Amino acid sequence: MADDGLISHKRDPIKSSVGNAAAQRRRQHAVTVGKERREALMRTKRLCRVGVSGDSDDASLDDGDMMVEEDQSVLAAQTSLAVEELKLAVAYQGKGATQKRVNALRDLRRLLSKSEFPPVEAALRAGAIPLLIQCLSFGSPDEQLLEAAWCLTNIAAGKPEETKALLPALPLLVAHLGEKSSVHVVEQCAWALGNVAGEGEELRNVLLLQGALPALARMMLPNKRSTVRTAAWALSNLIKGPDPRAATELIKIDGIPDVIVRNLKKGDDELATEVAWVVVYLTALSNVATTILAKSDLVQVLVETLAMSSSLQLLIPMLRSLGNLVAGDTHITNVVLVAGHEITGNAIQALVKCLKSEHRILKKEAAWVLSNIAAGSVEHKRLVFSSEAMQLLLNLLSTAAFDIKKEVAYVLGNICVAPAEGSGRPNVILDHLVNLVRGGCVTGFLVLVRSADVEAAKLGLQFIELVLRGMPNGEGPKLVEREDGIDAMEIYQFHENEELRCMANELVDKYFGEEYGLDE
Repeated sequence: MADDGLISHKRDPIKSSVGNAAAQRRRQHAVTVGKERREALMRTKRLCRVGVSGDSDDASLDDGDMMVEEDQSVLAAQTSLAVEELKLAVAYQGKGATQKRVNALRDLRRLLSKSEFPPVEAALRAGAIPLLIQCLSFGSPDEQLLEAAWCLTNIAAGKPEETKALLPALPLLVAHLGEKSSVHVVEQCAWALGNVAGEGEELRNVLLLQGALPALARMMLPNKRSTVRTAAWALSNLIKGPDPRAATELIKIDGIPDVIVRNLKKGDDELATEVAWVVVYLTALSNVATTILAKSDLVQVLVETLAMSSSLQLLIPMLRSLGNLVAGDTHITNVVLVAGHEITGNAIQALVKCLKSEHRILKKEAAWVLSNIAAGSVEHKRLVFSSEAMQLLLNLLSTAAFDIKKEVAYVLGNICVAPAEGSGRPNVILDHLVNLVRGGCVTGFLVLVRSADVEAAKLGLQFIELVLRGMPNGEGPKLVEREDGIDAMEIYQFHENEELRCMANELVDKYFGEEYGLDE
């Protein structure tokens, strides 16, 4: 069967001669945002300190209970002792054996929940995993199952080699996602599996082979907030690729497209955020998922949320999802975001709101989405050009961080060109080009030309070519010369990158050759 992921006929995120993006840009974006999510907004692997049941007994730890760094050796010793107590409890068969096991599990779980860096190594060294697997056996009381799964959840939140220690426990954790288990046990097992999936592709593949995906997907279907939230988080870790088959399998499960839209529309911010991350990876990795979701009400929901919400954690995946959809399915720009439709104007305004944000991630993402809209029809280019976004983009090209400048440059470049017939150079949209040049954008593009970033330098050279070729009355060369553009291009005279070297040398030879300036 053909691969359902990104393939050659997929519309590139940036489509025009002004900066054809790498063929895998959406997939790279998914990886990038995964790193940002892990490092800043929400950890890929999460410790469980408060029980999934929400009970307020000792499952809830006060700040005063947290161990300071110098207590780690004490905590490790206590953990080793707790595992030894659990061994005795598991072996005990007399009166009160069940409660003895539960108490021993609870003691171990408390220790594994007491520090930002739990004593996982000590627990593993003492032999905790085989004991916890025994305590997960079917027919055990719910309280015992919950405590054992909780211990495994926090062990899975450890270092990579510590997470891999859960391999023997995975079949039971997946099995407990079934209908025979209580809701709290199901949620705790899903949390543990989400931590395992967050570790990397190797463990994700193991979970997929063991049937974790359909089991987690079933948890999305009931209308229970905490269950759906946990399942969505675990699924976002499980389908994040790079293999697109898991994303495609998920979207094909009956009811999943509808439940995604419903929870984005009606869920609270926390639930909607988790579901939105599922959409990010679905639309980044799978053509099938992108096509299905593009034909739902998802775009309308995304636009409405972007306009109304002030939650950074929600806005980022919502914005990324919209960008993936626009980049990934021409149905969006051809049928949904049609110039003149109310939803299209609302989308532009929502993106303007993000460009105005103080958060750099929102600015960068909004520019990326706009660059894809501007890569559409001439009507789409004129829509962006006539919006409030233009002045914001020009300001960002001058003042923003480099990665934002590059995304902005794609928007401005796409606005200025119309597709050429055949494989020739794109046609210049003259009024757009003149307006942008008059707004001072040449300086910003020459900053890109001078950069060490090959993609940015190529984008800068392509725009300078438009200026040299397209500005009326032969103004282009003079404008570029005034901004020291000749020196910027001559940097590439002997550059190791053949494409950049040829582009720059051809421009200098064509527009600044021996006859340049003789007619003055």
